[in-house]
Amino acid sequence: MGAFLEKPMTSKHNEDGEGNGLRYGVGSMQGWRCEMEDAYYAKTGLGESLEDWNYFAVFDGHAGDNVAKHCAENLLQRIVATTEFGNNDITKGIHTGFLQLDESMRDIPELASGTDKSGTTAVCAFISSQHLYIANCGDSRAVLCQNRQPVFSTQDHKPILPGEKERILNAGGSVMVQRINGSLAVSRALGDYTYKNEKTLGQCEQLVSPEPEIFCRDREPADEFLILACDGVWDVMSNEELCQFVHNRLEISDNLVDVANQVIDTCLHKGSRDNMCIIIIVFPGAPTVSEEAQKREEALEQHLRNRIEEILGKMNPIEYGALLKELAKEDIPDLPPGGGLHAKCSYVSNIFKELHPKLADSCEMGKY
Repeated sequence: MGAFLEKPMTSKHNEDGEGNGLRYGVGSMQGWRCEMEDAYYAKTGLGESLEDWNYFAVFDGHAGDNVAKHCAENLLQRIVATTEFGNNDITKGIHTGFLQLDESMRDIPELASGTDKSGTTAVCAFISSQHLYIANCGDSRAVLCQNRQPVFSTQDHKPILPGEKERILNAGGSVMVQRINGSLAVSRALGDYTYKNEKTLGQCEQLVSPEPEIFCRDREPADEFLILACDGVWDVMSNEELCQFVHNRLEISDNLVDVANQVIDTCLHKGSRDNMCIIIIVFPGAPTVSEEAQKREEALEQHLRNRIEEILGKMNPIEYGALLKELAKEDIPDLPPGGGLHAKCSYVSNIFKELHPKLADSCEMGKY
């Protein structure tokens, strides 16, 4: 968990699709971590009687990727196969599916033997034509945006929350440095069976609980987009910042993969050291591309190019990090809300590499 690379892995894994009046885009990146432990699943149209339903989920693994990958591949089917879901009790079906999956994974050989101690957070959304069901277990997060602002957010399950801490203490554990027994930073997760071995306690009474917190909302015409993301994103961007940023980017481009990649690149430049994964689900009420917004973006990039050339023309020696520091001092108009100069670091880097290709490697570590 604590190991980092000498420079971040910035290659992306992407996916996009549409159906049932929704569009979605996925961006994921390993970043500074030595391993990629995030996983996701996205599907529009769930087949047969559920063809007008959609499902999206993000999983943030820890101590390995085995549980995260297994949950990405199996949680949806586990939920829709429950008797409750089949009887249209969606909330109970989601709840039962989470608990059944967590119990069944104990039989996976490497988890049963204890050689694999991995676990994962999970945040997922079921979207029908009328309703939005969101389930959260851990500190990945879902945020719903209307008019540039978050109108709903899941709560991160952290050991310091009063209800979570009470359960941990009742299970014989402790909360130190905001972690369970000084080690695990989330209080709910799938897997993590070394924290779930008290035989006298129920499945949801253990040090770490697999129980999801489930929310149901009616869909509204004002709904713009739903974001599901792991804490590598939320560590450096607030709900408000990310809603404003995504809204702004949707006025520039309707390419959701590009928008998702801009989010995780911006988070990397803001200082995120974790794996990152984000799904952006766009509703019919989302902002559309604006010619005026595109012209502002073009003017911004031209202004940045001019200033980069001027600053580098006076700089000796030429250093990418020093360039960023100089730009950060300036009052640059029309920077993306919620992202600021961090959101244009990739553009600044590209201009720097164009002007000074022999110094391109220095861009990897540039900070301000």
